[in-house]
Amino acid sequence: MTNIESANYVHLEDGVLRITVATEAAGTSLNGDAMTEGAAALRLLNAGELRAGCVLLVGSGPNFCAGGNVRAFADAPDRGAYVREVADAFHAFVSELAAATAPIVAGVQGWAAGAGMSIVCHADVAIGGRATKLRPAYPGIGFTPDGGLTWTLPRIVGSTRARDILLNDSIINGEEAVRLGILSRLVGDDIIVSEAERLARTFAAGPTAAFQGVKALLLQSENNTLAQQLAAETESISAAADSPTGREGVDAFVEKRRPDFS
Repeated sequence: MTNIESANYVHLEDGVLRITVATEAAGTSLNGDAMTEGAAALRLLNAGELRAGCVLLVGSGPNFCAGGNVRAFADAPDRGAYVREVADAFHAFVSELAAATAPIVAGVQGWAAGAGMSIVCHADVAIGGRATKLRPAYPGIGFTPDGGLTWTLPRIVGSTRARDILLNDSIINGEEAVRLGILSRLVGDDIIVSEAERLARTFAAGPTAAFQGVKALLLQSENNTLAQQLAAETESISAAADSPTGREGVDAFVEKRRPDFS
């Protein structure tokens, strides 16, 4: 992608980088062009060449993403080579998504299956509804997972429950997904995307530097001891206090006004 304005599946508006991961075409399966465009936009964001305060992941149609395009797998002359190519493009997107310091919000309507479930597990905040359903779906076609699902899911639900979900190809409804921590909250099924958009705009207008710091600390905590994490928090909060964002936040609090983090 040479220019984000010319992209079909990626849009930047009000500080929100919106990526449509699947459309009604091909049954809301994962869109390869969206992965290519999304990876390129995220790469610019991560390099500091594109400014956005939040990444919003949505699907266009009845489902967030129903998984890979199985018909395309079946039609490929060399299925192994074709699926490798698809996985490489998907993983380039996932790698850039995981590296993003801005908050990641997903609006998860309908099914998030296979690759769709993998994407949801990379969101910082995933919003669904009572009709939302998640499913690994890989065993159903004799495949193993991709998109980092075998890495994220055990960290979200624990290794024992992850084994159960992946091996049994479990269907997880919205309420169970919230209980497990895969989804953050449920809203009305008809307002999932609009609520995700609202939250994304709120993040984009908020203290983005602080959000980046929170995500960095959370990432470090996966391998740090408590003593190391306390030291990292000390460095982070002292740096925040001297930053423009921190100064504005404190001054606004003292002056009893709404902070301007723009």
